[in-house]
Order: sequence, then C-alpha cells, then structure tokens
Amino acid sequence: MTDNDLAHETMVEEFWRSWTQEGPPKSKRRQQRFFKFLPADHRCKFCFAPLDGASGTLVRKVLQVSPSQFNPHYCNFCDDFANKFQGGAEVPITILFVDVRGSTTMAERIGQKEYGNLINRFYVESTKVLSHADAMIGKLAGDQVSAMFSRGVAGEDYTRRALDAAKELLKVTGHGVGKEPWIPVGIGVHTGETFVGSVGQPNGLMEVAALGDVPNTAARMTSMAATGEIMVSEDTIAAANMDTQGMERRDLAIKGRDKGITAFVLHL
Repeated sequence: MTDNDLAHETMVEEFWRSWTQEGPPKSKRRQQRFFKFLPADHRCKFCFAPLDGASGTLVRKVLQVSPSQFNPHYCNFCDDFANKFQGGAEVPITILFVDVRGSTTMAERIGQKEYGNLINRFYVESTKVLSHADAMIGKLAGDQVSAMFSRGVAGEDYTRRALDAAKELLKVTGHGVGKEPWIPVGIGVHTGETFVGSVGQPNGLMEVAALGDVPNTAARMTSMAATGEIMVSEDTIAAANMDTQGMERRDLAIKGRDKGITAFVLHL
C-alpha cells in the first residue's frame, strides 16, 4: 500500500467515524429535514429524497435528484457519495431487523400478486417509521428490513430511539393486544461496535452497510422472535439504561458464535 493509499484509507475511516458519531454535514442535515416533509412511498435510504410520485418529479426537475442507475434504493447524489467514500470504520451502533413471519406459507395462501402488494406495503410503512426515527435504512430484501441507529444521526439516545421505532413497527403492522396484524412480523435489536461504511463495486453497485458480529447477531435474534415480539439483547438493554423488570428473559444460542447471548422480550 502506497502512502497515498494509506492517507485515503485514513481519510475515509475518519469520515465514516465522524458521520456516524458526530453527524452529517449541516447541509446534508438540512436536506434530510426538508426531504422528510415531502410525501413519497419510495425514498433514498441515505438522504430520504423522494424518488417517486409528485415529490419525486419535483426534486428531479428542480434539484436533479433521481434514482441511482446502479441501486434503486439510493439517489444519484448519494450513489456518487458512496463511491467517493468507499470503505468505513468500526463504530458503536444499534442494529434493528424486522422480518415477516411465515412468508412462504402466506405467499402460497394468498397468491404471488397479493403477496407482492403486501410486502410493498410493509416496505413503505417500515421505511416511514425508520426515516422518522432518523435511522440509516439498510437492506430491503425479500421479507426483511434492517436499519442502523448511530449517535451522530439519531442523537445521543439512539439506542432508545431504535427501541421506540421497534414498537412503532409493531403498531403500523397491526400488532397489539387483541389485534390481528395485517402482516405478522418479529423484530431483533442488538448494540455494539461494528464496521459501517460503503461497500460494493467501485463506480458500480454500492451500498451503505453494517458488517460483522453485531448485524449478524441481530439477524439471528430476529429469526428467533415470534410474531409480535421484539427480541432485545442485553447489550442494548444496558445501552438504553432500560429496566427489565417484568420482561421475559431468554438465553439464546447464536449460530456461528462460541458464546450465546442473553435477550429480553418486549411486546406492545
């Protein structure tokens, strides 16, 4: 590695650490606040720019913001940004996964078209909740949505905001005492230090992602959550300074981990 390569790697690492722990530049924060007020079903996962409907047409004509040609979940400007700062840093974050329960059986029962409409509604409602909570929305894949919460983007109480978002996700999907959800989901929330940054093919498909043990563990926890349950790791409980009195405790064996973890279960 040359001195220039090392300097660039250091610059990229410092950028991602600053972004996640101190927050985006003021101009980007103002842009995010503005975009969040514009109605849209499909938004850039990073800056929340509307990418469809009347709002999408407006920003495309006035600001030249449009869906990325490489990744439809990002706008063209954030796609350029991800390419410029490819790489990342190890930072403390809280990861949330929300996963549809019994999706294969559901698709077979209601038909592929109706199932597709249902999953699209799930994406729309989930991203509304997560963007309102100042999460960095991760993958919209199959029957699952993930999100990252960091101090710089979601504030000092980012872990608590992740837990509040998890409860809101249950509400918007129709869960609650005596209620039948319009789509059954389980949620997992885990906290720790992990790699966050831009990964992918240079000048091609890029994605802002969290990689490592924290997101892997959160995903495994989510798979163990029953319908209407929020599985919260002990590390998340500690970070949120949360009282566990009255909460069910579970000791989980996590595939790929030498040691299991302790989790607590939240309901509405």
